Amino acid sequence: MNFFITGTDTEVGKTFFTALLLRTLRRAGIDAVGYKPIACGSWEDVDALVHASDCTESRHEVCAYHFGMPASPLTASWAEERAIEPERLIEGYEALKRRHEVVLVEGVGGWRVPITCTYSVADFATALALPVIVVVKNRLGAINHTLLTLESIARSGLECAGLVLNH
Repeated sequence: MNFFITGTDTEVGKTFFTALLLRTLRRAGIDAVGYKPIACGSWEDVDALVHASDCTESRHEVCAYHFGMPASPLTASWAEERAIEPERLIEGYEALKRRHEVVLVEGVGGWRVPITCTYSVADFATALALPVIVVVKNRLGAINHTLLTLESIARSGLECAGLVLNH
């Protein structure tokens, strides 16, 4: 089963959890691969997923868009004057899905982060129609952020498959 991994915020441990789950699945003999369709800032998160997937796919297969600026995809795309095409995000997922048994899709930032002026992480996840795993940083405010994220996921018509409380 494929999953969409989101967080209540940025820097909550989505990549750490996704890589851990990938390594666990692969050790169990399941052909699992990570997909981080948009990365802003360094290549660190993408490289972590590439390595956790035993380098079965290149950086450019795991990440459809990379921007040097550590910002929201919308802001980074404006700064670099490169438009993000939502169809390309979906096509990247579909290509990996054809080649692998399991694809773990890691979102960027939190659930409502804008990708374009009219398309958000939530819209992308809804287009994929995958069960969602929410990573939550264990800190003050976590309950509120978690409940708001869960409400928004439910309004999108998607199932929350699990919560991960990360330290």
